[in-house]
Amino acid sequence: MKNRLREILLEKSVITGKEFKLSSGKISDFYVDARVSTLDPEGAFLCGKLFLKILKDFNVDAVGGYSIGADPIVSSISILSFLENNPIPAFIIRKEEKSYGTRKAIEGNFPKNGRVAIFDDVVTSGASILKGAKQVESQGCKIEVIMGLIDREEGAREKIEAAGYRFISIFKKRDLI
Repeated sequence: MKNRLREILLEKSVITGKEFKLSSGKISDFYVDARVSTLDPEGAFLCGKLFLKILKDFNVDAVGGYSIGADPIVSSISILSFLENNPIPAFIIRKEEKSYGTRKAIEGNFPKNGRVAIFDDVVTSGASILKGAKQVESQGCKIEVIMGLIDREEGAREKIEAAGYRFISIFKKRDLI
């Protein structure tokens, strides 16, 4: 499963040879447009299966992460968990609280005072996922683990672990070059 997901990422999502500005502000000649793979039917299935397998070591009430990178990942985990008769609901963290309606910053099935796992597709500096973790904790939840599809190996793991969280990624940048 992991090897096939790696093939899909290399075929559809990994781009090299040009310069790209990353969300961290850094410039890189290695870019991963992971959503092309996480929104692919097979890629979504494989992401969900691999993350769900890792989640068996944790006791979580829900899975979530920042929109847009985490959306397909947590959706696939939630669907596959249902098919395996152990449903895990999903939620999405907004970058900004919505200015209308319920004015929520976290949408979906967010468990009050629950235990959660937070996801992202590509983790570079760790800044955004840590911001999301703080939002989740401010709503009373405990973060059991933070997971990324790809760790760019640019300091995120160290920052996340220094903040007191466990971090697991399926791939590291070196797996995709």
